[in-house]
Amino acid sequence: MGDHYQTIVDLDANAADAEPLARRVVDWLVAEGIVLAERTDCVLGLPLGHPPGPLWGHAVHGADADDEPWDGLAVHIGRTVFHGWPGGLEAAICPRCSTTTRLVDAAWATIDEAWAPFGDAIRTWSATGTAQVRCPACARRVPLRDWDWTDDYFAFAHLGFEFWNWPELTPEFRSRVADLLDGHRTAYVRGKI
Repeated sequence: MGDHYQTIVDLDANAADAEPLARRVVDWLVAEGIVLAERTDCVLGLPLGHPPGPLWGHAVHGADADDEPWDGLAVHIGRTVFHGWPGGLEAAICPRCSTTTRLVDAAWATIDEAWAPFGDAIRTWSATGTAQVRCPACARRVPLRDWDWTDDYFAFAHLGFEFWNWPELTPEFRSRVADLLDGHRTAYVRGKI
């Protein structure tokens, strides 16, 4: 069965404004009763997270007692590679020419020559905060953070709100969080381990 997560990623926050934006969103989530202020051992990947509050159902589709989240909210501040479902990475889309670069074949095996520039760029971005990938179609060098990914598989950012083992977050809730992030672009990354 495994654990699943949904992450609202702020694509525009920089290292300096990630913490104040995170505080604003968490304060709102606490005030709305969606999560609790005190942090506990309720998330994977971080020592502490915010457990679900009494009104957690306001954030999700058709919540009832059987759907109650059993884990909490992890807030990631700092350079992070957010990624989705294992095996879900299909393609990258160039934001300059809209060409799709397939990264797996029909059997879902990685196409090494297609993946290599992206893998190198991800390692570089993780280490330095900047990286580019040359589009195989238009030959332009494009910052890694600007590429689009099928099903929002990747997001490279300094701020993310990761809900562990919650029912599906509603688009309205995700939109409200984006509004609190000064209208920044967001990605909705989902995964399972």
